[in-house]
Amino acid sequence: MHRNRKAKIVATVGPASTDSATLEAMFRAGADVFRLNFSHGTHDDHKQRFDILRGLERTLNRPIAILLDLQGPKLRIGAFAEGKVVLEAGASFRLDLDREQPGDRNRIALPHPEIFAALEPGARLLLDDGRIELRVDRFSNEHADTTVINGGVLSDRKGVNVPGVVLPLSAMTEKDRADLAFGLNLGVDWIALSFVQRAEDIHEIRAIVQGRAGIVAKLEKPAAVKELEAIVAAADAIMVARGDLGVEMPAEQVPAIQKRIVRVCRRLGKPVIVATQMLESMVGAPVPTRAEASDVATAIYDGVDAVMLSAESASGKYPLEAVTMMHNIIVQTEADPHYFESMEASQSPARAEIADAIGLAMRSVAHLLDVAATVAYTSSGYSALRLARERPRAPIIGMTPRLATARSLALVWGVHAVLTHDVAAVAEMAEFACTTALREGLAKPGQTIVIAAGMPFGVAGNTNLLHIATIT
Repeated sequence: MHRNRKAKIVATVGPASTDSATLEAMFRAGADVFRLNFSHGTHDDHKQRFDILRGLERTLNRPIAILLDLQGPKLRIGAFAEGKVVLEAGASFRLDLDREQPGDRNRIALPHPEIFAALEPGARLLLDDGRIELRVDRFSNEHADTTVINGGVLSDRKGVNVPGVVLPLSAMTEKDRADLAFGLNLGVDWIALSFVQRAEDIHEIRAIVQGRAGIVAKLEKPAAVKELEAIVAAADAIMVARGDLGVEMPAEQVPAIQKRIVRVCRRLGKPVIVATQMLESMVGAPVPTRAEASDVATAIYDGVDAVMLSAESASGKYPLEAVTMMHNIIVQTEADPHYFESMEASQSPARAEIADAIGLAMRSVAHLLDVAATVAYTSSGYSALRLARERPRAPIIGMTPRLATARSLALVWGVHAVLTHDVAAVAEMAEFACTTALREGLAKPGQTIVIAAGMPFGVAGNTNLLHIATIT
């Protein structure tokens, strides 16, 4: 069941895609990674979906990656006496810590002392996904007096964003820690961390995860963009959370930021997911807008590892159609003769390290000999990641004796993961790689494959061997 494409699809699971028949249909249609969004649903809900996916994996004999997306801190105002108020531009409005007193058109509770501690005169506060904007005039550790810049209707418990300010908050709440422990106990493959502001947030969760899952840093805060290089270096993968970025930053800046993030991830060889509103109209319609199709294609031309469906597959009316459409857009885009030209034009220089040298040489050999497939024989997944960084034209077969590695590679550009047994010699490795390429339908007798591996076998992160073999 190899996909006829390089980029992967992350599909969010929800009420519209909970039953086993729908999940199997979504996988067959093209979903490679299934996202469990812990902002919604109960532990029982997520365990039921997890069990279905693991059962599907056994039935189809194909590794399936499961991503747990942590909710992160949610900064919200309190409740109003009348449920909502209308704020007029130019009016004064106070935010304070008094959650007992219902709000009115003059004030509302903001039960987050961390925000008051980080404020500066002139700071902007965005409420209700940026629909309401306030300017801070005066503040203390317990309140902030503001002027309404953009007014409108404001109702109970709407979210608050503080653009341009690094808040003294951990990226993980107590709920997140409980959800994380639950997910690790289940055996999820990837953990997406929300509210990342600095590399230290990644170090904090890595100390808890201890290698049991890969860590995806969700970039949704301007502070994270300022610390981009350090965060990408610290994480195992990156998610460009464009919806939240678009709240705290001008919408016109988000496309350039997206491209910048993708470039850094490709240079460092870290998988990158572009997320949020990719086929948003398919929440309620069976086909996307032409602009949405173009948006997905643009991400594919940029060389992203994966594109993500959120509400489209979780709660929309057409989850299967959304996955199918995403798959079709990727296939059509990658079939463009200019696709690999753009990959090569945007390729950054490899690092002066053995693994990158092998990956670079492998891409050159694959192009010169027009090989049928490239093979990364890997225990940890490192060889496959370094090869995927080079964006070779031939398919990448990620052969691994570890099921956890095979699952995690489902997120990585171009990699068709295959679970295999340990090998002890180069000749055995080459023979088994040829057999696997033939069996998986990625090569034919008489064709050539090129193999990367590490010697001695079974030692993670030591890619140092390049081998060329002909299938007999």
